[in-house]
Formats: sequence, structure tokens, C-alpha cells
Amino acid sequence: MSDSESREFCPRCGDPVPARAKPLPGAPRDRDARLCDACYFDDYEMIDAPDRIEVLVCSGCGAVQRGNRWVDVGARDYTDVAVDEVSEALGVHVDARNVTWAVDPEQVDETTIRMHCQFTGVVRETPLEASAVVPVKISRGTCDRCGRIAGGYYNAIVQVRADGRTPTPEERNRAVEIAEAYIADRESAGDRNAFITEIEEVDDGVDVRISTTQMGQGAATRIVRELGGSVENYPTLVTEDGDGNEVYRVTYAVRLPEFTPGDVIDPDDGDGPVLVRSVSGNLKGVRLASGAAYEEPFEGTDARRLATRDDAAETTVVTVEDDHAVQVLDPETYAATTVPRPAFFDPDAETTPVVKTRAGLHLLPD
Repeated sequence: MSDSESREFCPRCGDPVPARAKPLPGAPRDRDARLCDACYFDDYEMIDAPDRIEVLVCSGCGAVQRGNRWVDVGARDYTDVAVDEVSEALGVHVDARNVTWAVDPEQVDETTIRMHCQFTGVVRETPLEASAVVPVKISRGTCDRCGRIAGGYYNAIVQVRADGRTPTPEERNRAVEIAEAYIADRESAGDRNAFITEIEEVDDGVDVRISTTQMGQGAATRIVRELGGSVENYPTLVTEDGDGNEVYRVTYAVRLPEFTPGDVIDPDDGDGPVLVRSVSGNLKGVRLASGAAYEEPFEGTDARRLATRDDAAETTVVTVEDDHAVQVLDPETYAATTVPRPAFFDPDAETTPVVKTRAGLHLLPD
């Protein structure tokens, strides 16, 4: 077969077309591949740009409405929103390679930004340039999430209380911090249903109102995991949804332990007082008479509080009598008193913290 017989010609203008690699069997065939470069570029558009883009932005959180849902885009201002939306809307021809583009925003007024877009690419080994101007109209509204927050919406209440006492200010603050950190993590993961509606200080603790029951349970579980105690839930029927399903609001009652780290307690087991070190899980501490570790479940103890570490006083070490006893000055009477020598006591110390309770005088670890 001669070269003239094997040569292909442009079906539009009749000019010869350079031989091109044939598609593999089963691969899609491009009709435009038979055109010469001149005819191909007559109809070629490297980019597909909309005439105009309208964007609805939540004035509360900055989320952008896309279709029927709101999306957090993390934009710093409306120009960033416009750049993101134009990037989503622009289309680049599939045949273009090595495509680069730049955008020059022009602020027309407070709600209109004109985006000047410039593209470069390579098509059929030919460098091409293309440009487009896309006006972006910014409208402000309120997303579902911000609307719910403004309306005081919540489905869970985390009530932080304590057994036989009121939670300390430190416990209240830490419980709120734990709940806020948990909800912030859910927000960062893209959950737009995650929010705290209200934090209310009450006489016997703190109440945290949270968007969903699942997140209320998650916050309560994390509070108990760190601060100790237990949690029980109490559902209340509040309404029915459009499909007739019952909708419940759940109260998660967090009950912190009776004791807190720093309490000096008497477990009433004959081995003397214990300085509480942790209340997470079980009751954990150190025996003041021996320095031995102490751990018991809360359910199995009849302990009572004798004092707290804040009641301790620094006193003088008179003498170390032997491996089991040390003599110190009573901080109230200044009389030399022999007390048990625990393992945590430093025999070279000149002073040591002590606490005086109904069980007697005991050394405390530094």
C-alpha cells in the first residue's frame, strides 16, 4: 500500500492529517482525533467557566451552601470563598496537559467579586492560553447549625454533680473543658451537628446542653474517664418527628466520687489513713503510715474524709529513731512526737509536711 493510500485526511477541510497512534482495542474513539490541528482548534475551548456564580455564606460560621447542605470551607474572608467556588465550578478540557492557572480577584462591591482567571496548558503539543472572567455574588444567610444554636436547640444535658458534696471549682472547669474539647474534635472531623448550646452553673454543679444524645453520652463518658465516678442516663420523650418517630431528650447524670485527689481518708480497715492520689476507675492512694500503695473499688469502701492536703503544715524533723519511726514537732503544741516512718520519707530532710487528724499525726509525701 502506498503512502498516499495510507495517509488520513481531515474530514472537514480535506487537508492531510499527521498519522496518530490508534486507540487500543476496546478503548473509546475520539471523533475529533481525525481533525487537523486548524479545524480542531477552531472549536476547541480549554476551559468551561460559568457566566456567574452565586454563593450563600452563613454569617455566623462562614459555611457555604452547596446544594441542600452546608459545607465548612475554612475560608478567611469572602475572597477565599470566591476562589474556592470558582475552583469548584471551572472545568478543564480532558485533552489539556500541564495545566496551570492563576486568579486575580477584583472587589467590585461588598458582595460582588469579579474573578479574572488565566490558564495555560498544552494540547496536541501546542502551548495554549485561555482566560475567563467569572463574577461571584456573595449572599449572607444562616445555616441550619447556627439557626439551631440561636434557637437554643439541644437533645442532651450533661449534669455534673458529686457524691455527698459539691464539685470543686477545678472539677467544674475541667468537666466543661473536657466536653468542649470533645465537641471541638467532632467539629474538626466535619460533624456539623456538633455544638454546645449552653453551659449553666448551678448550686450543686454544672449543666452542659449539647446538640445530640450521642455526643452528650460521649462527653459524659470522657468526664467520668478522667475525673472518676459514674454516669446514668434518663431519657424524656419531648416530641415526634415528621414520620411519627418518638424523639427523646436524654439527661446524662455524671456523679463524681465522694473523694478527690489530695483528700486524707480513713478506709476503716485498720491500716491507717490514706492520701488519695487518683479517683479514676478505682480509689487509689498511698498509706501514710507505711507508704504502701492503696487501691479499692468505690463500691467496696466505707472510708470517711479526715482532712485534705490543704490542711497540712510544714514541721521540723527532730530525729530519725529507726526504720519504722521518726520524731517530729507537733505543729500545734510544738511537742516532740514519734510517728510512723513511711517509705516515702527522706531521712536527710530537716522539715517535712504533716497532717493532724483524729487518727493522729502523719507525714505526707512532698
